[in-house]
Amino acid sequence: MLTKNQIYEATIVDYTTEGQGIAKIEGCAVFIPNAIVGEVCRVRIEKAQKTWAAGKIVEILERSAHRINRECPVAKLCGGCNFWHMDYEEECRLKAERVRTCLNRIGGQNLTEMPILRAPTCHSYRNKAQYPVAVKNGRAYAGFFKAGTHSVVENSRCAILPPEMDLVKDAVIDYVNQFRVSVYDELSHKGLLRHIYVRRGAVSGQILVCLAVNGRKLPHVPELTRRLKKIPGFATLVLSVNTKKGNTVLGDEFLTLYGEGFIEDTLCGLSFRLSPRSFYQVNHHQAQRLYAAAIEQAGITKSDTVLDLYCGVGTITLAMAAAAGKVIGVEVIPQAVEDAKENARRNGIENAEFFCGDAGEAALALEKQGVHADVVVVDPPRKGLNADAIEALVRFAPRRIVYVSCDPATLARDVALLSQRGYRLQNAQAADLFPRCAHVESIVCLCKQ
Repeated sequence: MLTKNQIYEATIVDYTTEGQGIAKIEGCAVFIPNAIVGEVCRVRIEKAQKTWAAGKIVEILERSAHRINRECPVAKLCGGCNFWHMDYEEECRLKAERVRTCLNRIGGQNLTEMPILRAPTCHSYRNKAQYPVAVKNGRAYAGFFKAGTHSVVENSRCAILPPEMDLVKDAVIDYVNQFRVSVYDELSHKGLLRHIYVRRGAVSGQILVCLAVNGRKLPHVPELTRRLKKIPGFATLVLSVNTKKGNTVLGDEFLTLYGEGFIEDTLCGLSFRLSPRSFYQVNHHQAQRLYAAAIEQAGITKSDTVLDLYCGVGTITLAMAAAAGKVIGVEVIPQAVEDAKENARRNGIENAEFFCGDAGEAALALEKQGVHADVVVVDPPRKGLNADAIEALVRFAPRRIVYVSCDPATLARDVALLSQRGYRLQNAQAADLFPRCAHVESIVCLCKQ
């Protein structure tokens, strides 16, 4: 067992799933933030357990050629980004390797390489932000949580967000401080404003501002609206009623204070309506490339029925409609289903149907109704597919399953389960939709054997 506060010399040999460096010191795995594979560092042990330890770089003795100067002044504190200390080449390499390793170790595959869709830029790409709000020395401020904590790190300009989003954040905070709007405290469950949620259409430029509050009213709404109207693209202001304890950002009830309560954007040549709860990929450019890859791998024909589980507002579903005979989308969030139906109507798509319900349960219900699916597309949350969804996929017996994933480990687990039930992995590709952040998307196609 290593000694806390002791300094050791170590070589960085690998990365964790969050992008921390890994070193082996006296047979113990040591996790080191802001480290790059190949570097030799002097490391101070900050936490020591029997089988692992956490350390901090004291001095870099041999510097990686991939190390760069951080563009973000709070990158070491903020939990939003992970890779401002390395160049984009190394970031993409480690992300692709993470997907390949998971599919091999957990998924039972034998992949020797993993292509990755690289992003054209690491800047201003996110179309959604959720700023937690806090108070320091009597002044409200907003930023992002420090990694592993609920301590808010203030940052005047976030490099991965469009500047208009930070303008919204600043306008809301100025309003809060001027009118002494109370800020929510998790421990006492008192205070009003919890989060500032901003969504911006990448093509339309329209901005939706949603304030998550511990209540049902805001004071001085006209003054807040006046400030927001000065920001280019501002279209609507919505209140999200969230009076529950815990760290969930949005509540279940939404009150429109200004505008329509939604914005519009264009993706894959189609127009989409976006409400606060609507799932929509945060990187517009990369999402279009990801969906294009999904459509290509699906190999859809005009005689096919395509089932899209976890369809959100219908982005993949409607993008596949032109190639298919019929498309069916399933989504558990009622507002997203309504948005999906409206999106089909506004785009003149008549061969699409949408159902509200849990993916697995809805799929089994459709199967009992005699619905047959030739191709199934799944884009589940981080936890992956549940047992009902796996069972539904097997019973539908589609010739192809296209799986879009935001977590390589759960993807690999599900690939292993589907491989045991008669499906073979045909294609696999990583996609970087989150430059400078640890998350990585991937897309695989499984064919029925």
